[in-house]
Amino acid sequence: MKIKQCLVIGLGRFGTAVATTLYEMGHEVVAVDHNEENVERVMNLVTHAAIVDASDERALRSIGVGDFDVVVVAIGTDVQANILATMNAKSLGATYVVTKAVDEMARRVLERIGADLVIRPEHDMGVRLARQIATPNIVDTLDLGGDYAIVEIEANDRLKGTLRDLNLTGRFGVQIIAISRAGKIEMTPRAEDELRPHDKLVLIGTSHNIDELRRYLGE
Repeated sequence: MKIKQCLVIGLGRFGTAVATTLYEMGHEVVAVDHNEENVERVMNLVTHAAIVDASDERALRSIGVGDFDVVVVAIGTDVQANILATMNAKSLGATYVVTKAVDEMARRVLERIGADLVIRPEHDMGVRLARQIATPNIVDTLDLGGDYAIVEIEANDRLKGTLRDLNLTGRFGVQIIAISRAGKIEMTPRAEDELRPHDKLVLIGTSHNIDELRRYLGE
């Protein structure tokens, strides 16, 4: 694993979770916030923590924002500070900026000023939970961007037979890239491989095609 240098701006619940988890995973994490209490709370849980007003371009320049592999702007309710921090990070040469948006309007603004990825944690988690409730056979989803995603689904009564007979590529436009069975993963499965109950299929396809498959499995 390549160790990444990450800067997390804003240490509320979301920012703290991102910063501490990245650090636990072995990455170098600098976490900053304008609030001293927030900084002190994560002081021993990241590589370095500091009191910094990220809406001040000079302050961001002083910590070398352009040198980090990833910058996460996790400022919550202060939309103006969020936008300024994102704009400052990009203008100072940050390679990849992930920004938290509180609503749809903020998302549009952040995308226009150059954020590489804009997320809405509560909204996105709500959508994901709704999909899991509606289609419990869908185990997990990885959004690849560009309308493509990877999903892992568990075989049910509608997914019986060989991969050739199921013909998921022809019927739904999705491609099977792996099968997980009893803890073992088989990459690039063969057409004659037969699915068994509780097998998990890893599929790749467009969001539209995956939704078509979801509807089929949920009937």
